[in-house]
Amino acid sequence: MVVLGELVIPDTAASSAALEVASAYHSAALLNHSRRVYVWAAAYGRQQGIRYDAELLFAAAMFHDISLVPEFDNHTLSFEEAGGHVAQVFAAGAGWPSERRERLGEVIVRHMWPDVDVADDPEAHLLWRAAALDIVGKNIDDFSPAFRAEVLQQYPRLGLGDEFLACFQAQADRKTDSSAARAMQSGLATRMAANPLDAGPAHTPDET
Repeated sequence: MVVLGELVIPDTAASSAALEVASAYHSAALLNHSRRVYVWAAAYGRQQGIRYDAELLFAAAMFHDISLVPEFDNHTLSFEEAGGHVAQVFAAGAGWPSERRERLGEVIVRHMWPDVDVADDPEAHLLWRAAALDIVGKNIDDFSPAFRAEVLQQYPRLGLGDEFLACFQAQADRKTDSSAARAMQSGLATRMAANPLDAGPAHTPDET
């Protein structure tokens, strides 16, 4: 059984620092989104017996949307590419070796890929899957209604949908060949509007 209290934050100095930086720059809604993404990712990994690096996954979750905020927005790069660079700078300050810093950047970039094979990159697969769950409700039945309700109670959504959509629209308007632009063109707004997580913590697609 997955216990939420065991998935809050890995017990490392780098994880604490990543949370501190994310808290300083994210809005409350984006910070809670990042916290939930780690929880969904780590919980799914445990449920499925996927071996993953918890510190790496946590840092990726904290920084995967960092370049949606004005301080780290990039005028040419897609937000996930820019965020990967920001995360690598953070990791250098945290004393991570170059290979580990590059892995952090890769995980963040890959979370916007159409698919990530768990065999190729378990951390990116978990981040990709968790971000899709939190934004559009994909694979929501990975978790019980009770667990979802507990996560949403600890990390409420705080109007994430409207804020996130506005961020993506701004990215798409300025960077027409970016991942955000492609997401908007493919109907992100419609998928987000149907996210069961915004209809209530215990809601599932089969419920009325």
